[in-house]
Amino acid sequence: MPPTPAHSRPRSLALLPLPAVLLPGAVLELRVREPRQLALLRACGRTGGSFGVCLQRAAAEPEAAAGDAAATPAEDGTEACIEDFDVDAGGVLTLRIRGGCRFRVRRTRVRADGVVTGEVEWCAPDPDEELRPEHALLALLLQRILEQAGGAQADPTPAQLDDAAWVGWRLAEWLPLTARQRLALLQQDDPHARLQQLLALLPE
Repeated sequence: MPPTPAHSRPRSLALLPLPAVLLPGAVLELRVREPRQLALLRACGRTGGSFGVCLQRAAAEPEAAAGDAAATPAEDGTEACIEDFDVDAGGVLTLRIRGGCRFRVRRTRVRADGVVTGEVEWCAPDPDEELRPEHALLALLLQRILEQAGGAQADPTPAQLDDAAWVGWRLAEWLPLTARQRLALLQQDDPHARLQQLLALLPE
């Protein structure tokens, strides 16, 4: 199914600040413990909609004060789609979410139940552009990482390994990066510039 055009997507989105960055196409496992998280999921369940994940300011800006900063979202985030859920042995709800479209938060408000909602501007989808020769090393690196990891992504297609956006997002997902580094990559609109940022992050 083709993605919903940006102009047709909702401008208001429930936001979940987390100490991690959700990237397009990437998966996060989420343990739902806080009342505001449960309220957010109940609201999404009633409307059948998705929600947004943003890095919480306390993680994005270490100098920020604790407390409210932990519940305040950074300005850039990713739509989260629930793929699966379960309840663990301790009775805690666990979710498997996958990243969709990127967005930028223009303003936020906090509802009475603690859920943060934001007026968002959706980012344009990544263009379908081939990997440039100067980034061929990154595709080889990604191929080896995925082979070692195994699983569903262990055997990427040649088309995927030649897709600048796909290679960039999957490397950003699998490399041992900090949350702030992933946020900087999420903020980058150009897939080739994103690959150049990744190249600069590799050890000598």
